[in-house]
This record gives sequence, C-alpha cells and structure tokens, in this order.
Amino acid sequence: MNILFATSEAAPFCKTGGLADVCGSLPPALAASGEDRIAVIMPLYTQIKMEWRQKMTFRKYTFVDLAWRHQYCGLFSLEYQGVTWYFVDNEQYFRRDRLYGEGDDGERFAFFSKAVADLLPDLDDMPDVVHCNDWQTAAVPVYLKDYAVRLDAYKKVRSVFTIHNIEYQGWLNPDAVTDLLGLDRGWWDSGALRMGGAVNMLKAALLASDAVTTVSPTYASQLHDSYYAHGMDGIIAAISDKMSGVLNGIDVVSFDPRTDQALAAHYEADDLAGKAVCKAALQEQLGLAREADTPVLAIVSRLVGHKGMDLVCQVADGILASGVQLVVLGMGDAGYEDFFRTLESHNTGRVAACITYSDELARRIYGGADLFLMPSKSEPCGLSQMIAMRYGTVPIVRQTGGLNDSVRSCQVGQDDGTGFVFARYDAGDMLAVIRQAVALYHTADFGAVQRRGMREDFSWKRSAEAYRRIYANLLG
Repeated sequence: MNILFATSEAAPFCKTGGLADVCGSLPPALAASGEDRIAVIMPLYTQIKMEWRQKMTFRKYTFVDLAWRHQYCGLFSLEYQGVTWYFVDNEQYFRRDRLYGEGDDGERFAFFSKAVADLLPDLDDMPDVVHCNDWQTAAVPVYLKDYAVRLDAYKKVRSVFTIHNIEYQGWLNPDAVTDLLGLDRGWWDSGALRMGGAVNMLKAALLASDAVTTVSPTYASQLHDSYYAHGMDGIIAAISDKMSGVLNGIDVVSFDPRTDQALAAHYEADDLAGKAVCKAALQEQLGLAREADTPVLAIVSRLVGHKGMDLVCQVADGILASGVQLVVLGMGDAGYEDFFRTLESHNTGRVAACITYSDELARRIYGGADLFLMPSKSEPCGLSQMIAMRYGTVPIVRQTGGLNDSVRSCQVGQDDGTGFVFARYDAGDMLAVIRQAVALYHTADFGAVQRRGMREDFSWKRSAEAYRRIYANLLG
C-alpha cells in the first residue's frame, strides 16, 4: 500500500502539540514493516531548522489555483526513518512567526489542502490512501472527491480523516465556498459544507472521507455525546458506520528510562534503584526537601480548565495535607499560573511551580516523580500518562477519553492495575483517590504497580497495525 499522511505539523520538524507527535511517529512505525510505501506532506514553515533544510531536495514548482488566486507552490523532499517527507513551500503563507493563530489561517490551510490534492500525481507514488489530520487538512478529502468525478487518476484514491481534538473545526464565512475554496456552489447547497450558516471544514471532512478515526476508543464513543462533541454529535451519528477509535502510542525509543540522557540515573522495571537517584536529583534541582520517603506528585500539562486545573486549585491544600510534594510544569491561563506561583511561595520546599515548558525538565519529572496527576475534563488520548508509566511514575487520572483506555485501576485490588482512576469530575473524588495512591506508596505493593506500568506496550507498532487494517479494508 502507498499511504500519504497530510498534516500541519510533525516532529521532529516542527511541533506545537500532540498532533506533531502522532504524525512524526505513526508513519515511521508503518514504514518499519517494509511492506508499505509511506510518505508525509506538510508545510515548509520558517520554524523548520536549517539542519533539515540542508537535507532537502527541490522537486519542482507549480502554481495552485485557489478560487481567483494563482499562488506559487514549491515542493521539497527528504528521506528520514524510512519515510519520504514532502514540504510545500509558499512564503506568503508559511513564513510566519508561529504555525497557527494568524488572521488568515483559513486561507493558509485552504491553500495547503489544495496543494496536497494538486500535487498527488507529482509525488514518487500516487497514494492509495491519503490520511488527513485535523481541520487544517479537512479540505483535502473534499478536493479528492471533487477531482474523482472528473480525473481518472483520482478515482481510486481513498481518504482517512483523524480527529485529534473535535473542538477545533475550521469555521469559514459562507462565501468561502466559491471565493476561497473554489468549489461549486452545490457543496454548500447540499449541506456538505454548511453548518449554522457558516462553512465548517471539519463537518465537510467527516462526510467526504472514506473512513474516520479518532485517537482512542473511549473518545470515539464519547463523541456521540453532545457534552464532548461540541455541536458535532449529529454528524458523528451520521458517520458512525465508518468511524473507529485507535489509541495513540508514544516513541518508546526516545522515552526510555534505560537510555534517556536527561535523567540523573538510568533504570528499568527489574531494577528501580536508579529512580531513587532521579528523585533525589529532581528534589535538589527544584528546591524541594530531600525526603526519600515523601512521594512526589507531578503535573506536566497546559494550565487550562479542560485539563482539570480547577479541581487541583479547589483542593490544593488537601493535596499537600495528604503528605506529598507537588511539582507543576506548564504554561496556560494567567490565573492558574499565578495560583501555582503563590502556592509555591507559601509552601517552600513542598511545592515547585515551573511556569515554563522544557522537554528536558519534563523528562526529569517523569523520571523523578512517584505519582502523576491528570484530572482532565476531556482528553481525546493523552500521551503524558503513557510516558509516566514508561518511567515508573504511577498515574492518577480521570476516567475519560484515552486516559480510560490506557490506565487500569488498582483501587479495588486488581492484580493488573497500573494506576488510579476516578470517574466524576469532582475535586473531592480526585482528592480521595490521591489519598489512596499515597497510602499505596507506603506499602510494598507500590513497586508492583510501577513495574506493571513500565511493561505496558505503548509503542506505535500496535497502533500501526490497527491503521493498516483500516487502510486494507478501504482498498478491499
């Protein structure tokens, strides 16, 4: 099979969030089998470093017609981890200070989507499947359907669309159908693009794609609920026969406590001695009391409401009273940032508030902490809980999305438990479970939970096999 991923970001080239981790890890995992031809296409942003640009080969230039616009489009490529990476060049759209958040994002990613569709015959292989990701590539399945009516080369191409977070939908003005996307008015009149009097690109992609996936089985189920679907529950119901949930993985080579160079010492499931060294080093670095027997409870997260920070703030004193040291790493809403700074100032040696983001420090926290808190209101998949388990740090999570699919509760004595789970979005329930985790920490059974989590298979190999089955089904 020839599979082309279309994405607005991918690690290690550029990253703002989990989308980049997925699109940087899943294609190499698929390519590792040697059975398939895998490629990725993405914008050539200013943020892509010279070390990568120097390895690129210029392939061609053309012009992309976007309604009345006639825009230059360059195509570059490089080979990395068994994958061909294509980069779409247009400085007007991608020479920016940031990847997203510009006033013309709708036009920028309409151009990228049109470029992807137009360039397919110019790639090394005409793809069998184009796998699109989030609203920035939502127009690609629409263009593929539109082209297939008129162009023989596109008739056999199938599309997959993955929802990474349904909150982001790509809203455009009604006149964008003809004035920006350059599509026939029938796409609007049929309702395929229309939602609430505007163009909704996510809706269009869900209807036009041949298969739809999201990033965990539980999140796929939750999207039928209006609470989680953000107005899309009716569309989700209409496409339920072609939708499935596939749990994301993590890069188990990069995230490995046996080799991670950010750690003060290395360790593994059969020998956790190095984890104690990592804990002592973390306490010293962050100004926490050097207490080997006091559990370190960590949060590595964006400090925003839907990540459950309001619950943490409500019972912060109770959390500290349970006998833990608290480490918080992240940035977000100013109110939460100020709260954790103040909490640190009132609890010297007990709280470390790191209002920043550092991959190296995050790794040291995963390695040195004992417990990891993710009380999310919603969490399509989540990667941090998997990374925490990989490093022997026991997660405490709310029963939602991918958290529910990746953490097995050990509260009621299950012999396969890997963490602690609470169901209701309630600060009191969260605090009760934190106390249970602290109690287990002081027993010999805690090590068994750590080791089970470290031995879980969160590699992309499992996810790649699930996607390979989806592609194969589409192609018969």
